[in-house]
Amino acid sequence: QVQLVESGGGSVQAGGSLRLSCVASGYYSDYCMGWFRQAPGKEREGVAFINSYSTTTYGDSVKGRFTISRDNAKSTLYLQMNSLKPEDTAMYYCAAQLVIGGCSGLYSAARDYNYWGQGTQVTVSS
Repeated sequence: QVQLVESGGGSVQAGGSLRLSCVASGYYSDYCMGWFRQAPGKEREGVAFINSYSTTTYGDSVKGRFTISRDNAKSTLYLQMNSLKPEDTAMYYCAAQLVIGGCSGLYSAARDYNYWGQGTQVTVSS
């Protein structure tokens, strides 16, 4: 069973920055990893995704502002969020999918992930 624990959320003014972290159990380097977010009354949205080889892709709304990265030695996923906007306000979730032998693809749909963290709240005020 994979366990994911997010941290780093909080409240920030527009234009500010936050860094989210997600610590995973298990053989972390074999995981496809992603960040999703969900605002009240809205569907879950894919934010950023990374494979075992640190190839990345991003949702259109965060390109150029957010950076996803991973530290396999620390079993930790990061999301550096810069130039935050009020519309970035949401609960942010870390997600993982185990691929034996390593994850070479990039998966941006929530249905592609079997393991989810509990979420960390990000609030951006104008």
